[in-house]
Amino acid sequence: MTNKSKDITKKIAVSAVMIALEIVLSRWLSIQLYNIKIGFSFIPVMLVSYLFGPVYGVVVASISDLIGALLFPIGAFFPGFTFSAALVGLVYGLFLYKKCSVPRIIAAVLIRRVLIGQFLDTLWISMLYGTPYKEMFITRLVQTAIMSVSEFIIAFIFLYKVKLGEKLKLK
Repeated sequence: MTNKSKDITKKIAVSAVMIALEIVLSRWLSIQLYNIKIGFSFIPVMLVSYLFGPVYGVVVASISDLIGALLFPIGAFFPGFTFSAALVGLVYGLFLYKKCSVPRIIAAVLIRRVLIGQFLDTLWISMLYGTPYKEMFITRLVQTAIMSVSEFIIAFIFLYKVKLGEKLKLK
């Protein structure tokens, strides 16, 4: 086996484990109410995007959402949420891959939570349940604020640990 094929095999294996972990974190270890979801399923997608780049981030996020929705549905399947998941993987990959810093973590989290989560996911929920967008938007503001801060803290801690491991050659 060549080094390139070993590298691809490693990336696929890690991605598969992260897909499984994302599904577990999203479907069983998160709090989900009608229009609010609090959880840590962003961690596997963020780590894959940081380690392997935006393409792997998009693939892991999309496959996780599709498999989770098909095998363990929480509500009706809606492709908008898969699109949002893919965007999250893309954002993490573009901002964190090979150039991770505190400002980039902040930017990635704010784009993920405010633009994708607050604006886009609120639109999907509004369309799916037929509720007025403005009212849904307002009720989700607290979740966005709390999860933005907690996601930044968790992202910083996880990425710091991964960077430390890379420096110590613990890959």
